[in-house]
Amino acid sequence: MSNSSSITQFLLLAFADRRELQLLHFWLFLGIYLAALLGNGLIITTITCDHRLHTPMYFFLLNLSLLDLGSISPTVPKAMANSLWDTRTISYTGCVAQLFTFLFFITAELSLLTVMSYDRYVAICKPLHYGTLLGSRACVHMAAAAWGAGFLNALLQTANTFSLPLCQGNALDQFFCEIPQILKLSCSHSYLREAGLSMLSVCLGFGCFVFIVVSYVQIFRAVLRIPSEQGQYKTFSTCLPHLAVVSLLISTAGFAYLKPLSVSSSSLDLVVSVLYVVVPPALNPLIYSLRNQQLKDAVWKLISG
Repeated sequence: MSNSSSITQFLLLAFADRRELQLLHFWLFLGIYLAALLGNGLIITTITCDHRLHTPMYFFLLNLSLLDLGSISPTVPKAMANSLWDTRTISYTGCVAQLFTFLFFITAELSLLTVMSYDRYVAICKPLHYGTLLGSRACVHMAAAAWGAGFLNALLQTANTFSLPLCQGNALDQFFCEIPQILKLSCSHSYLREAGLSMLSVCLGFGCFVFIVVSYVQIFRAVLRIPSEQGQYKTFSTCLPHLAVVSLLISTAGFAYLKPLSVSSSSLDLVVSVLYVVVPPALNPLIYSLRNQQLKDAVWKLISG
């Protein structure tokens, strides 16, 4: 039995044993990653270059695109490299860095999505107070709070996870370094402390989700009073996909962190992790660009020169 002090690397879960399937996973992840890079990169460049988009909503959208790029980059490129080179290893330091950066960006993204729902609530339900409640200084403070929450949560989670003694080997049943899989390697009862901290984070995430749902319920109630069917359709077509992606992120991440070990399986854990690690960063640019005519016009103007 090895101790955590002697562990120099971890073994990640391989997607498949057959070489053909490994290459298939590589090309699939490469396509998703390039789509996320292209979509989020276009949004960041367009909002930065077009002064007409320098408003609170697009400021938060720019931050969301930055967080999407940050959340998908620590995990997917490493998984692609492992599939391409037929390897499973990740160094101990690399695992620590991967876990910290992923938690940092994913927590900050959830916090920012909560802020964005508040922005839409004020814009639709309290338009006369929008300039007061969401001035430039308030927007910067809320965005900074989201990034700060991500950093604090990642620091606490990573420090607590890797402070535990690991003596159950070094094989992780996941394609990236995930807290529940690392806790399986612990031989100390103090892992309950980390499990409690993870549950606290999930509860905070659920609190963000409740806030988002309540905000959108108020938005929908206000929109239903609008006599224009076109205005109702525009709002619903924008808000419902956003709510669907947030629900996917919260439900799959909560399941991954709170499920009992008795229902754990490699295939199930793999599917769940892909749904909350890979899918949202690739879908968010589509939701926020294809449903927004002003942003689409600005992107086309940027591309066409």
